[in-house]
Amino acid sequence: MDDSARQITASADVQRILRDYTPRPGVADELLDADGRMRPVWTEFVDHIASQPPEEMRARFNRGDLYLRDAGVYFRRYSADATGERDWPLSHIPVILHETEWEAISDGLIQRAEILEQVVADLYGTQSLVTSGQLPPEIIADNPEWLRPLVGITPASGHFLHFLAFEIGRSPDGSWFVLGDRTQAPSGAGFALENRMATSRVFPEAFATARVARLAGFFRSFREALDMLREEAAETGRAAGNARPAILTPGPSNDTYFEHTYIARYLGLMLLEGEDLTVRNGQLMVRTVAGLKPVSVLWRRLDAAYADPLELNETSHIGTPGLVSALREGSVAMVNALGAGVLETRALMAFLPRIARGLAGEDLLMPNIATWWCGQPAERELVKAHAERMMIGRALSTALPFSVEADMALGGRFADGAEGRDIPGWIESRGPRLVGQEAVTLSTTPAWEGDRLVPRPMTVRVFAARTPQGWQIMPGGYARIGRSGDATALAMQQGGSVADVWIAHDQPVPQDTLMHPRGPYLREAPSVLPSRAADNLFWLGRYVERCEGTIRLLRAWHLRLAETGGRAAPQLSGLAAHLKFLGIDPARRVPPALFEQMRAAEACAGKVRDRFSVDAWWALRDLATTAESLDGKSAAGDDTARAMGLLLRRITGFAGLVHENMYRFSGWRFLSLGRALERADNLAHLLAVFTDETAPDGSWDLLAELGDSVMTHRRRYRIDTTRETVVDLLALDANNPRSVLFQVAAMRDHAEHLPDARISGKVQDLGRDLLRIETDLTVGDPDDWPAERFSELRTDLATVAGHLAAKYLG
Repeated sequence: MDDSARQITASADVQRILRDYTPRPGVADELLDADGRMRPVWTEFVDHIASQPPEEMRARFNRGDLYLRDAGVYFRRYSADATGERDWPLSHIPVILHETEWEAISDGLIQRAEILEQVVADLYGTQSLVTSGQLPPEIIADNPEWLRPLVGITPASGHFLHFLAFEIGRSPDGSWFVLGDRTQAPSGAGFALENRMATSRVFPEAFATARVARLAGFFRSFREALDMLREEAAETGRAAGNARPAILTPGPSNDTYFEHTYIARYLGLMLLEGEDLTVRNGQLMVRTVAGLKPVSVLWRRLDAAYADPLELNETSHIGTPGLVSALREGSVAMVNALGAGVLETRALMAFLPRIARGLAGEDLLMPNIATWWCGQPAERELVKAHAERMMIGRALSTALPFSVEADMALGGRFADGAEGRDIPGWIESRGPRLVGQEAVTLSTTPAWEGDRLVPRPMTVRVFAARTPQGWQIMPGGYARIGRSGDATALAMQQGGSVADVWIAHDQPVPQDTLMHPRGPYLREAPSVLPSRAADNLFWLGRYVERCEGTIRLLRAWHLRLAETGGRAAPQLSGLAAHLKFLGIDPARRVPPALFEQMRAAEACAGKVRDRFSVDAWWALRDLATTAESLDGKSAAGDDTARAMGLLLRRITGFAGLVHENMYRFSGWRFLSLGRALERADNLAHLLAVFTDETAPDGSWDLLAELGDSVMTHRRRYRIDTTRETVVDLLALDANNPRSVLFQVAAMRDHAEHLPDARISGKVQDLGRDLLRIETDLTVGDPDDWPAERFSELRTDLATVAGHLAAKYLG
């Protein structure tokens, strides 16, 4: 095919995917300029996707979606019915901007970041902006985001703002403007990374040829800034010790919790919840298995009002009492400072242009959305006169302009659809509590629907980090894409999607990574383990082992049901009685008790998700998914026994992944302690029940089966099972990984490696109890262990658990 034929074919392919691409009149578009010509920065990418058959495009999109699912990327979508995890809604077509345009955007946002820093410093300092009349006192004094206890507190870092996000949009004339400033606890940077990973898998060829700026350098610079804050705290003596920076999260119920865990893993930071922290003598400390350790840098990802129930919101259950006092002492650097959320207030945008001229001596390089505060007579009359062209809402709201809220009007109508209400009268009566903002006319960007491109409204979220070299803008970010032409449907909670943002360069870009390319070899010590994380790991081990024990019991019951054909048999009834004692109904294919155990294990794992590999997390999730798929679909007897065998393979797969891949730090030891303790307790219970004189015939064979030791018994004893051989193998054999002695020995070894296992050379209560139990098992014979002694052993194991909890998990 000659060049002219190729051009004709390419042109036809492009026309095919653009056949319905018709931006609305008067709306700027990212793909086409005002004359309808394709912007040069898009040409190579559009040619590339146009050359792909529809089925290839579907396969590519599926590849990106599978990556996100395999990586565990999700968000929480709230509704009246339930809160649950939802697949990440990736819009596969990236937004592509040229480097020269991005430089102008960056300059404008850096200027804005500097001005916002000066504004918030004034609001918590001299308050000259209010006293000079540049800001009305009402929008500060009545603002729930202005936190009076923080007034007069100078941040330990010297700055209030360290990490920001800006929601920006393109106006019809092609210029960019700011829709909102995110200064409270900006979210999305981690999702931007995952969008990049997924999109680069969808279009690897186009990504390489577009010379797209990498994101890793931005995160490396910010991590270095956090490390520098930590080093400064240690050098100046503001904080004791040299603990690594931490992220403060509200917990797993938060809609962006995945991002908190992802960023913690990516940057190597501790992930803490409010209950992990305490304040002692003005110093913020984290409760760890090695005692209290100082925290000198905290990246806050929860709203400030909930951070300290003593001085802020007294109803908060996710904060740390005394945190404000630690800030007052200057012992911890907060990213961002408590109270910085006041900068997100809608009404502030009405005054920021004039404030900028006073503080910076120049106009804003990037204007914000036109805003009028209705507390001023002239502005109130203007809003009333042009209500049909405005969004009118609460002055002190921190929501973005395209977010629909209660008690707001849009385009001359109330958002709740109420008829007969008088908008001018409403504005007049509420006055200072309202703002009018210019109705958002957003630019459109290509999105893929069917087998073609269509224009959809979009905004871009841009991130800024304070580094030792000044503010640095992430070279990209993520775009919110509307599901239709409705600009109010951009948020994911309203069904919107997100896209990667590519900053294309004319020349090759550096292949930045998170790590320094060169430097001295240094192996850092493992991070401290918070007591809450240790507790969840310990109980995760217990619940996983409990699930395995339940599955083995159910499989044994259904196998015997099949063997007896449902007829009454002593062995079957004895096993059924034991299951009933445990609260398990074997008549159910997958009993509710087993689902509860699985959910408990998953809940514990979810609270320490930053400490698990993605594979281990999905192996655990697959267990519950498989159980749900089997529930009610197999008949009692052989079918259900096979189903239980499948679940058993799933759960041992998780155990294998954890055992083979988890770093041998304290967290792994607590997970292993939980599993060993539960296995030992379960075996002791089984031995107490099924070695008793009243146990039904066949109980010894059942014990060998439940202990996964049938083949071992045949090789070791070469006789039929007896009470002596089963007790010897399952209780007293140090080489059998299923025996009680093996579990106790493993627990003693783990306990010996825990902090303060010995004090002044003396073994503490936990190690002493385990040593005594291990000795009794080691020197004992089967005849020394009647059934009632196994019940006593369970009491001893409960004492071990109590000592472990008291010393490390409290």
